Amino acid sequence: MNSAKWKSRKVAIVGAGDVGATFAFSLAQSGLADEIALIDLNENLLAGQVLDLSHGLPYYPPVSIHAGSKEDYADAQAIVITAGASQRPGESRLDLLQRNARIMESIVDDIVAQGSAAVVIVVANPVDILTRVALERSGWDRSRIIGSGTVLDSARLRYLISKYCGVGVHNVHAYILGEHGDSEFAAWSLTNIGGIPVDAYIQESHTKAEWHKDRARIEEDVRHSAYHIIGYKGSSYFAVGLALVRIIGAILRNQSSVLTISTLLQGEYGQEGVCISVPCLIDGDGVKRIIKAELPEGEAEALGRSAEVLRKAYGQLA
Repeated sequence: MNSAKWKSRKVAIVGAGDVGATFAFSLAQSGLADEIALIDLNENLLAGQVLDLSHGLPYYPPVSIHAGSKEDYADAQAIVITAGASQRPGESRLDLLQRNARIMESIVDDIVAQGSAAVVIVVANPVDILTRVALERSGWDRSRIIGSGTVLDSARLRYLISKYCGVGVHNVHAYILGEHGDSEFAAWSLTNIGGIPVDAYIQESHTKAEWHKDRARIEEDVRHSAYHIIGYKGSSYFAVGLALVRIIGAILRNQSSVLTISTLLQGEYGQEGVCISVPCLIDGDGVKRIIKAELPEGEAEALGRSAEVLRKAYGQLA
């Protein structure tokens, strides 16, 4: 583990909006971090969030929470980038993507200028594209810049399967792969309940036809979960905050955890030059290795289609 230039268990969070602040709150309660530096260009928002979080210090495990600056990148063990622009009226998705790419490049320039040895986790959307922007801008090894990817989507899949089966969610092991977006897909071949392949488990109580119809609906519900939440209340932040705590825990505690983060593929799964979510082993240095699962033909094709969507989107950047 490269500990030469970072302070163990220090996390810098870039962006004090709903996602950044909720993550900071969840992280403070987890006891994983010794120090949390929250960073935002909006000084009033930043001051308010830090004050509100700090009032909870008597109830957290010991942790330091403070308003940070780019100097905090120098010794952070992990840097989590949630900052990004919102879509303006009349603005296209491409316009938004280009604005967020410029914001990401500026943040990465500051991180590199501080000589940071941190692992960087990109959360801002579109996360797969911005992870590639950050990686190429930094010039770092691909293991150290990752996207939050489909860790949250996989949790949503586990939740829906657990409800369908009437079994505790911790007994469900399932992964969403591909883009964190409309082209993502459920890797049913890797899904099991208590070690039993999900198809075998379900078919004790459902016909094959029923299950295949229902699993298509479950997959579609996962794909549209964020849209539903945004439609109900404007944004999604509780579950993503917890998903980020899970990723950070693997880094701060050097856990070697298998998580579906977004990482640059260099021939793995037959894909080249695209940041996309596949199962990866995550430890204190970021991606320890990409786990090369044997996907059946249909799932391999779905991953290829998702990769192509991301390549086209990245190619549109000016």
